[in-house]
Amino acid sequence: MNLHVCEVVKTLDVGGVEVLLVERLRQAPKVDKEYTVVCLRASTDELINRLRASRIRVVNLDRRPRLLAYAKLVTTIRRLRPDVINIHSPTPAIVLRPFVRFARKRPVLVSTVHFAHRPTSVFLDHLATSATVFFDRLTRRFDDLTIAVSSLVARSLAGSRGRRVLTRIHGVDVAELRYWAERSDTVRREFGVPDGAVLVVCVANFRPQKNHRLLIHAAQEVLKTRPDAVFLLAGDGPLREQVARDVEQRRLGDRVRVLGPVPQAKRLVAAADLVVLSSHYEGLPVVVMEALAAGVPVVSTRVGGVPELISSGQNGILTEPDSASAFCEAILDAMKPATLSRLRAGALASSETVDMGGTAEWFENLYEDLAMTQHT
Repeated sequence: MNLHVCEVVKTLDVGGVEVLLVERLRQAPKVDKEYTVVCLRASTDELINRLRASRIRVVNLDRRPRLLAYAKLVTTIRRLRPDVINIHSPTPAIVLRPFVRFARKRPVLVSTVHFAHRPTSVFLDHLATSATVFFDRLTRRFDDLTIAVSSLVARSLAGSRGRRVLTRIHGVDVAELRYWAERSDTVRREFGVPDGAVLVVCVANFRPQKNHRLLIHAAQEVLKTRPDAVFLLAGDGPLREQVARDVEQRRLGDRVRVLGPVPQAKRLVAAADLVVLSSHYEGLPVVVMEALAAGVPVVSTRVGGVPELISSGQNGILTEPDSASAFCEAILDAMKPATLSRLRAGALASSETVDMGGTAEWFENLYEDLAMTQHT
């Protein structure tokens, strides 16, 4: 069956949702299928270039006022006439669902939900407005299928009016992460990490939910006991300069560095001794999956889908959110040679659970089954 699949995402910036989508499509077998990715905005060409290198068409609706971009989204989908549409962001989903439901040739409509819908002010801030959440839930009745990226996300959708919900942990390119892990010495030299240092890496955009302030506070305390530690923070976002000022005011010198956006940041993840995440809340963080694929233990707050991947004491350590002292103690514990060795072995043993190859094939089969059902 020759299928045209259209994947719709709000942005193609280097964030978790976008990376998951791009990595899956790069590994998709693409047998008898044509893929098009439609985005409303892309701040860099990094992900667009990766898709095009894999012979996947990209339609970027950038350089337009926002309202015109959404109008163009509808006309673009009408022109492409895909057999299957998978929407990865709530606002494009709200716009497209009614149009798709009542189109003359109706494609199969799938929504992939990457975040747990929680009625908190921080989360609503993340989604822009409470109206977005309301209309997303209201229009989900038009979906033929909803896919949740974690069990937590699936539970958050309970009672909403989608047709049905399947849960699928996506994953990452394990082979690529292991490739970079084997070259960790080269990467560490590239970033000026001293020989013998314990490298602690955080890859997370500088936004309120990532709670970098807690991480900086914990890092300051860790360095009092372990001056051989180096913390590298990669990412971009509105709080980047504020976090950099906090580091400077605490006089943490070269031991805590705000790098900003790092192309192919997975290289840094694979070169780390520990990956840390101090978030208030999460979906299913890509950086955690990348760490496990590379055999790197994770110290994280116990939020979102992280406990689905990290078993505390086995492949990482989990702490309760908003406790800098607990986070500091967890990092120091993980740095102990015997503990670090045990956690590394556990992380490497977990890598099969985050292999994107199986997920890519799963989606291929799912699209075929849905399209076949639609046409019978």
